[in-house]
Formats: sequence, C-alpha cells, structure tokens
Amino acid sequence: MEEKYSLQAIQELENIFHRQDIHRPLRIKRYDPGTELTYDIIGVFPAVKSKITLLIEKYAGGGFAGQVYKVKALHVNTPEGKIPVLDEGKVYALKLLIPTSGFARLFRNIMYGIAYQGPFSLQLNPDAARAGALWQKFIRRGAKQLTGSDRSVVNILATLIDKRLGSCGEISEWVDGRMWRFEADDNLDARKQNRKANQDSTSGSPEYLAKKKFMAELVRLMHNMGAPELARQYEWWTCKSQPNVMKRLDSDPDPEQGHIAVDFRAGLALLPFLPQSPGDFRLILKGISRGNLVQFDRGNLKILKKFIKKNKDLFSDMTPALLELEEKDSAYRSSLPDITHHLLRLFYKRSLWSSILNSAVTGWKIRNFIDEKTWDKLQKKGLSRFLFYILGLFPFLGKFLRKIFGHRDFRKHYGQIFTSPGYFMRASRARIAENLIRWHRAGRINFQRATRLAAHPLRFYAHIPLSLLPVGLHRFFSDKTYTKQIFHNIFIRPVRLYFRAEEREKWLQDMVSQGEKNGMLSPAETRYILSQIKEPFIQKYLKSLAVHVLTIPVTQIISLIVAFVYVRLHPEFTWQQATMSAGLILGLFQVTPISPGSIVRGLYVTFLILRERNFKDYNIAFFLSFFKYIGYLAFPIQMAYHYPELARFMAGHWATGAVHIVPVFGERGALLEHTVFDLFYNSPLTVRRRIRIRREKRSSLRPRTWHISLYVLLGTGLFAAIDLFFYRFNGHLPRFGDIWWIGIWIPILFSAVVSFGSGGISLTKRIFYGAVSGTIIGLFYAILNKAVLPVIIYGQEAMPAAASLFGGLGLSSLKRMILFSLVAVLGALFIETRPVREDY
Repeated sequence: MEEKYSLQAIQELENIFHRQDIHRPLRIKRYDPGTELTYDIIGVFPAVKSKITLLIEKYAGGGFAGQVYKVKALHVNTPEGKIPVLDEGKVYALKLLIPTSGFARLFRNIMYGIAYQGPFSLQLNPDAARAGALWQKFIRRGAKQLTGSDRSVVNILATLIDKRLGSCGEISEWVDGRMWRFEADDNLDARKQNRKANQDSTSGSPEYLAKKKFMAELVRLMHNMGAPELARQYEWWTCKSQPNVMKRLDSDPDPEQGHIAVDFRAGLALLPFLPQSPGDFRLILKGISRGNLVQFDRGNLKILKKFIKKNKDLFSDMTPALLELEEKDSAYRSSLPDITHHLLRLFYKRSLWSSILNSAVTGWKIRNFIDEKTWDKLQKKGLSRFLFYILGLFPFLGKFLRKIFGHRDFRKHYGQIFTSPGYFMRASRARIAENLIRWHRAGRINFQRATRLAAHPLRFYAHIPLSLLPVGLHRFFSDKTYTKQIFHNIFIRPVRLYFRAEEREKWLQDMVSQGEKNGMLSPAETRYILSQIKEPFIQKYLKSLAVHVLTIPVTQIISLIVAFVYVRLHPEFTWQQATMSAGLILGLFQVTPISPGSIVRGLYVTFLILRERNFKDYNIAFFLSFFKYIGYLAFPIQMAYHYPELARFMAGHWATGAVHIVPVFGERGALLEHTVFDLFYNSPLTVRRRIRIRREKRSSLRPRTWHISLYVLLGTGLFAAIDLFFYRFNGHLPRFGDIWWIGIWIPILFSAVVSFGSGGISLTKRIFYGAVSGTIIGLFYAILNKAVLPVIIYGQEAMPAAASLFGGLGLSSLKRMILFSLVAVLGALFIETRPVREDY
C-alpha cells in the first residue's frame, strides 16, 4: 500500500506532543516506515526465547484481525538457540493483532464480547496468540498432503507482545505475491459447469479455477485436522476469503502453481443471529450441529491427534508443539466466561473464574491500563482483581476508571488536568497533535495545514464538526487547493485529455503502472501495452474514454437542477417536504438504468459511427454506452478484439474500482471484485462467443419463416383464453393493466420461439422477426380485446366500439404494439444469447 502522507509531518506532530511533557504516553494507532522496533519473541516451534530488532519498511494493510507490516530483521539475539528461518538482514511480515481503525476495533470487540463475554483474546491473551500460531504450524505441516510441500501455507516463526500498541503479534515469512489476475474468458459457461473446481485445460480462467480448487482442498484438510472454525478463513462463498490466499510471483506464468494461504487469524466472531456473508448461513448450521453456537477459532484436539497418529511420519518431530498446544489452548478456553460452552461451570468452578481474572489482569497489563505496582497487587489480592473486573462492566467509564485506579501516570495526568491550568493547556495541545496525526494519515488534512492547526488550537476546534464527515468531504470543505483540484479533475482534465495526446498517454501510463503494482498486470504485459500507446486505434479509444469521463458529472448536475427547479415550483412545501422531494429526485437519477450522462455518452458514440461510417469498430460500445455505470466499460470491452491485454486491464480497473466502496465484500481481491469483472467484461465476450457458435451451427440450416404466422396466432389465442378466463370470474373483459403481470410474458415467449425456429436466417433478421411477431400480437390482441370479444360477448351494443377501432387504431392499441415489440426484442435476445448446446 503506497503511503500518501508525509512522514516528516508525522514526526513534527509527534515532537509537538512530546514537548508538552505530559504524564501519559502518545496514543499510537500504527507505525510508519523507518520505525525501529525491539521485541522479546518466542519461536513457535521450537519455543525458544530471543530478542529481535525490526525496521518497518512499509505498512502492508490490515482489517478487523489486525495490521500487517513488511519488516527487515536488523538484529537477532538468540541466547537459547536459533529460531529456524529467522535471520538478520532478511525480510518478514509483522502482524499486530489490533486494527488501525477505531471503528473496526470497536465493532470487532463488540462482536467478540457478545460471543464470549470477554475482551478480544488474540490481542490481549498471549495463550490465545500462541494457540493460534501452533495451530497454523500444524496446518502448514499437514498441507504437505496437498502439494508435497509446506510452502502452500505461510510459515509463522514467532509470537510477541507489542507494549506500545497494546497487542500480541506474530512474525511470519514475507510473501512476494498478488491476489489474482483478471483473466479474459469468453467461455464462462465452461466455468459455471465446473462446480467442483476441477481444472479444465480449455477454460479461459485457469488461475481462478486453480485458486478455487486450492481453497476447497485446504478447507477439507483443515476439517480433517480438527480446525473447522479456522477453515472459515478459506470458505469460498463467504465472498471475502479470497484475499487470504495469494499467488507467489515466482510461480508465474503457471496459473495452477504458487498459491499460499497467508491469513489464519479471524477478525469477527460468527454469531448465529448475525451471518456476515452468504456462506455463513451454512457454516452456522454446521457449527450448531457440532455443538458450537458461536464460532471463531475453536479447534478439536482429539481430531488433530487422530490425524497426527494417522500421519506419524509427517509430524514425528512435533510432539513438544502438540503438548504446548494442549496447554495453551486449555488456558485460552478457560480465560473467557463463554457461557455457550462453560454453562453451569461458571456458578461452581472457582478455578475457572481464577483463570478468567488472571487473563484479564494480563490483558490490562498489555494495554498499559495498570502499572507494575498495580500488577503486583492484583497478582496477590483476588478481591482487587474482582473489583477491577467489575469496573469493566461499565461501558466507556470502566476503561477510564481502570486507568485511574491502576496506573500512576494516568492518575497524575488527569489529576493535574483538573488542578493546573498550565498542564491543562499542554495536555490540550498534546491531544490536538494526536488527532492531527490521525487526520493527516487518513488524508483529511495536508502537511502544511496539519502544522498550522497544531500552532492554532482554535482553528483545530473549527475542524471538529467537519471531522464527522467522510474524509473526502472534510478535505473538500476545508482545503481550497483540494477543492480546486476536484473541480479541475471533473471539468478541465477530461477536456485536456480529449485535445492533448500527451496527457492521454500519461493518463494511460499512470493507470498501467498502478495496475502492475496491484498485480493486475505482469511486467511483460505492462511493457507490451505501453509499446502500443502511439497506435492510432489506441489514441481513438483513449479520446473516447476522455469523453466518457467528461460525462460523469452530467447526471449529477442535471439531477441537482431538476431537484432545485421542482422545489422552487412548489413554494407551498414545508422544509421537510422540500428536502424529501429533492432527495427522492436525486435518488431516482442514481438508480435509473439510463441517465442524462449515459444519453450524452451514447449520442457521442452514435456521432462517431455516423462520422466515420464505421459500425463494426463501435458495435459493442454503441449498445453499452447508453446504460448508466456499465457504459464506462463500453470502450474497454470494445478493445477486446484488437488489444486484449489493454482491454482486460482497463475493464478490471474501471469495473472493480467502484466495488471497493462496498464494505467487506468489496475489498481488493475478494469475490465481488472478480464477479463484477466477469459481469461487465467476460460476460459480453461470452455472449459474443455464443452468438458466433450459434451462427456457425445455423449456417447449415435452411431459412424458415412460415412458423411466424403460426406463433402469432397461438400468442393471440392465448390472450383470448386469458381474457375469457378473466371474464368468467369477474363478469367483464380485462384491461391490459389487469393482466399485465402474465400478459407481458406472451410476446417475450413467442418472439423467443420465433427467433429460435428461424433456421439459417441471420441474427439481425431473427431478432427483427421476433420484434415483428411481438408487434403483430399486440395489434391482434388490441383488435381482439376491443372489438372481437366485446361483439361476441355483448352482442349488438358493442358494435359501435368495434367499428371505431377498425376505423383507426386507438392510442391504447398503439401503446400495446410498441410495448410488445420492445419486450419481444428482449425475448429474442435472451434466446439468442443463451449457452449453445453441443447437440444443437
């Protein structure tokens, strides 16, 4: 993840904090590149103690489970013996089991607290951290059954406690890898038939299928080893598990090799009444069948021992690790109230409560809630431990009271705040510096504004209401330069992209470079794409993309104008009514499939077709451009034939960029990201392939049109039956509005069978004949409903109406003809784009 903030600004703000000389330490959310950290560590296997100094090279990301860094081992002191594979000068992954986001931490802790009635154990309980690491070590060894090598599971090396962040952590191997590369696949039908993720050499998505197969086999292995709850990290249909498997870069270009499981730490507990993904419904039922009402990371050591016994040669040297796992897992499970498992034991087993309280004291020490003196006192006095535990039952206030009674520095800090005006001012400046660090990292303020706000507290307080807004809005309303840049990007930059070739080329170069960093492109693909950048065809499409970008604000501007005009035309509206009306108008503009912006985009493509008299090079873009959202992919998809690598990248870049705003499922590398790419890129390619195959198969058939009359009569007859059936039960003939919910399907159905039965006629004519059949059915039904059936049922008194209809079709008849022709086109398109049977 690229750093977008100034390390110099962070350092200056930290210096401002330290100059205030207050008694409490700086609250740190995460570390910055260049930071050196020294830890006392314990090897996972063998469990030897060491001391290590690490240099943070970059922040790699994080989630509910914690934060991950790429680190370099500067110095390793091993008085008890060497930890295997942990050497000075090498690069590793450091994971600290506390989220950087305060909201993520709060939500995670609430979920875990509901599940187990205690604090998040992986962060605050070293026994829990050790048990999880040992489980991962056993799974890594067991994974040799999958690939013949344990490289398919990341190697966890040591566990530690970070006293500054207040969290347990772990050191693992660093994996140079990527999530997955979007593959151009014009045969999604073959992939869909591959339900069990078996490899198919003819598939256009070999890497996708290989990853799915690997994850399925890993889940099966973990269940066999007694770790079903840890397997939730790799269940495919949780839709968020895919980023937990990476592909080693050194395994390219082989799509089936190099997959490695990298994350075995769950972030959120799975509650029976709160599934977090589609796959969780099945997992909840399976968990209940095992006797687990809530699920997180509980394993079954009995099953693990049976697996080890069955595979003695694989685990012959790991007996000490198994003994430690039994000890740590037992201590971990006894450290929480966990009423779903302990039940009545909470009322009579004193040793259980002793374990719970001891674990709580350890957690308070890790979080720096208590000092050494209080630590010693709580170790000796059970009543004090119990009272401290009770304090935590008070929301928000409990944390504050624990700090006051448990830590001398916090007592002095808060005491002087209320007794010394000078200290109060210094503490306020220190708190401002802390907030500015957080704001600057998040992108709310730039370097210069951060230092100015630190020097002028009143200006900082003016920003507090804005800090409640999303990051972009905070910056938009408080930073003139940023606001100008936003307007420049919306209104000026697309125009310059249209008229200046060098800016279009730089635009593409920047996107391609970022795509290579994100793993969407290989270095070879990047070089190949950039070598094509001067070609006229590329320049034409880039210019068209610039027009597409220029149309982005059109819908928003028009929707605001319409909402404003509508409210002004209704001065009788109250403030609440005006706000609701404006909101409804803005919302409707967002959800309509065709918008003012998409119409402008479609008209531009139409203009290109007419000016160049060239429909072939714009045939896909022409149809897609008129639709909202997917219209931005019109030209990337159009380029698929001439420039497949560039088209695949641009479709992935545009289609998945918007997905990342979706919580959880929209994260980079998750299933929704790939699904959107398939929907907007591979699906059109698949449809085009189906049409080509159907055309080839139909080429040997004789053209046929006689069936059109037959199906038109059958469709009209079906409408007559529906009208008569309606008359029988209601005493009058229906209007179309009475039967639309069933009548709308008749032209769709019969246009589909007309198109399907047309033999060797061209695709365009088949769709045309389908539309014509729908139109004629609409005309015949109008005559039937308005003239023929009334005369048959009502007799002479209906004759004037019949004569009027035959004299000239009414407006209602014309509406049915237009409606039926439109839906008939949909029916014909549906049948023509369905998968082609092999025996067709």
